[in-house]
Amino acid sequence: MDTRDEDRYAPLHPSAHVDRFARDNLPPRAQWPDFIARLPELQYKARLNSAAELIDSWIARGAGERPCFITDGETLTYAGFAERVNRIAHALTRDLGLAPGNRVLLRGTNSPMMVAAFFAVLKAGGVAVATMPLLRAKEIAYPLNKAQVKLALCDARLAEEMEKARAGAPFLERVVYWGEGGAGSLERLMDGAGYADFAACDTASDDVCLIAFTSGTTGEPKGTMHFHRDLLAICDSYGRHVLRAEAGDRFIGTPPLAFTFGLGAIALFPLRIGASSILIENTTPPDLIAAIARHRASVCFTAPTAYRAMLPLLKAHDIGSLRKCVSAGEALPRATFEAWREATGLKVLDGIGATEMLHIFIGSPEEDIRPGATGRPVPGFEARVIDEAGNEVAPGTMGRLAVRGPTGCRYLADPRQQAYVQNGWNLTGDTYLKDADGHFWFQARSDDMIVSAGYNIAGPEVEAALLTHPAVAECGVVGAPDEQRGQIVTAYVVLQPDADASAEALQDHVKATIAPYKYPRRIVFVRELPKTLTGKLQRFALRRLVAKD
Repeated sequence: MDTRDEDRYAPLHPSAHVDRFARDNLPPRAQWPDFIARLPELQYKARLNSAAELIDSWIARGAGERPCFITDGETLTYAGFAERVNRIAHALTRDLGLAPGNRVLLRGTNSPMMVAAFFAVLKAGGVAVATMPLLRAKEIAYPLNKAQVKLALCDARLAEEMEKARAGAPFLERVVYWGEGGAGSLERLMDGAGYADFAACDTASDDVCLIAFTSGTTGEPKGTMHFHRDLLAICDSYGRHVLRAEAGDRFIGTPPLAFTFGLGAIALFPLRIGASSILIENTTPPDLIAAIARHRASVCFTAPTAYRAMLPLLKAHDIGSLRKCVSAGEALPRATFEAWREATGLKVLDGIGATEMLHIFIGSPEEDIRPGATGRPVPGFEARVIDEAGNEVAPGTMGRLAVRGPTGCRYLADPRQQAYVQNGWNLTGDTYLKDADGHFWFQARSDDMIVSAGYNIAGPEVEAALLTHPAVAECGVVGAPDEQRGQIVTAYVVLQPDADASAEALQDHVKATIAPYKYPRRIVFVRELPKTLTGKLQRFALRRLVAKD
């Protein structure tokens, strides 16, 4: 490794934070991953405010009248969005006492106010802690306490659970709501005289600006800490080299802003190139496809299940404006990729990302896609497949995925940092193999490998085979304890509406699709599968279920 590119031990730039909680709770420097930034576009100046870079720079370039955020009710230009951000930033600093480094909890749907509040916190030098809109009080209290949040900005429609959360959040001093119009509302505070302009806080490029909490699919959520420069780095790596969108594009997506996949999809990527973003609050597949047609969206971000669910809806909607489709959150089954390409002519860009890494770090552009593979490392990142001792394995051999690049894991005061980062590499918890051409092929989450009668069977591979059967809408595959085999492959299957298929028929289909020893020896038909708020299948919930059976 070229140590000139490593900043694991390099001194941080002088912080603009008066409240040093975030910087003081970064992991010990010896536990940081190696941060590499060998591409010229990933070299950032010492003083950097990401909100100013992503928004104000377009005003300075004379692009203020470009459409920025679009909803069914309004269209905000870059100048209009900048003013809204500035007004909220003034309300935060003058009326609500925000000091640089203070954490602010944000709760809302994907709306212009939610996005504006996010960037206002950053512009004022604060640290944004965004949360999923469907969280309950106990789940809201956790990040409030972990990040010692004193102030929250919240959509008034989400007030009930927000108010319940206060009882279990001793650090929280004030909640300000938008959307209600009352005397103490955010809208009233934004109306201050002289609030249209706001000078961005002189933050360091390595000041923390975001604490994003993981979805908790493997246990208690972890707070991941990201710098101002990190928000630009994912735009200048994945956005620039893989997505390759243009200023005339209109982005749309279903992941919430609090999910870092959504943060990139609906905010960072379009803002970095001066494009537009269509914000939708109802994010079911029917809502998504209708909004694509209605607003002529050209770049779509959503999960594999949504692409599959939109297939039967294509005849009723003109989505000819689409030119790029991105999938992440779960591995993209080849059957879904092929069905979408056949129906639309578009190749779905698969990718793997992590909250710890902020966004996608493996994924290929259209001309380098190999159906079924996740792709190659995004320019600016390095990836390898390693064994339990940390040694890189030969091509074609399954092992643990290790990655490093311009972003990486920094947990908020969490001993799990030592498990995620080892020898300078981020270990994502995924089992992969790399082929001789450098494409990475997802096998399973490392805890989703099923060992049955001595065979290693990847649950997602069996899921992909099941999904090629026309009667299967969704499925989840886990290992069930078995005295003779150790484990047996067990599939939980949701059938398509009005479809009918026997367990035996699905088993025969899998045997004919992949190696017969991988077929699910037990199939359970269910109405729905357990999922996180971001749409990820909760296989741990299936493992708990199968243990009870």
